[in-house]
Amino acid sequence: MGIAVLGTGGGARAHIAKLAELGHEVHVGTRDPRATLARTEPDMMGNPPFGAWLADHPGIQMHTFADAAERAAELVISGIDGHNAVAALSAAAEQLATKTLVDYAVPYIYNPDLEHPWPTPWGTMPKLDPCDTDSLAERIQRALPRTKVVKAFVTQEQDTVVDPKGVGAGEHTMFIAGEHTDAKAAVTDLLKAYGWTDILDLGPLVSARGMEMYAHMHSAIGFALGFGTHFGIKVVR
Repeated sequence: MGIAVLGTGGGARAHIAKLAELGHEVHVGTRDPRATLARTEPDMMGNPPFGAWLADHPGIQMHTFADAAERAAELVISGIDGHNAVAALSAAAEQLATKTLVDYAVPYIYNPDLEHPWPTPWGTMPKLDPCDTDSLAERIQRALPRTKVVKAFVTQEQDTVVDPKGVGAGEHTMFIAGEHTDAKAAVTDLLKAYGWTDILDLGPLVSARGMEMYAHMHSAIGFALGFGTHFGIKVVR
């Protein structure tokens, strides 16, 4: 199946590689393919230039966001950063119409001016915006009413999303939320292909607020365990 992954960061690369390994036709979307391939410096997270990474993954096709979305059969995974996601996806609204869009971004505002900042090993903790009364996923759904938005993957590092057995033999929980039953079923099928066995449907897309706000808790646990430690969360029934 043709699947589009929008973005070229570390999380997107994890999905791109895994989808190709599973035999899917993968279309990568970026704002400017030529500029992306021309970069020679690591990205803001220290990942090597995408062109160098892509050279080790033959057969993967690269396009603009809109062109990648158009080539996807039914499923699009958005790895676009939360601050720019609504605008970037809105520009591809026509190509995303009727398709399932998995959003795993956190709506971070980096380097916020806060009265009581939260120091972290890599600087001040970003601010969530929106928070409490709205979510990034809901904003995307309102901007793209013909697209079936599913919030998923966001409560884990993406390397773990595509390889759940890398933590606790896979005995941890993945959450999803959305308004469309068929779209959530498609995302559930993908998660099962990735190796997930415990997938908890949180219901409507408003539940994305909880998943996005969990990002701070995920960071706090990570700091306590040691920065860079992979871990999972299990809902015990």
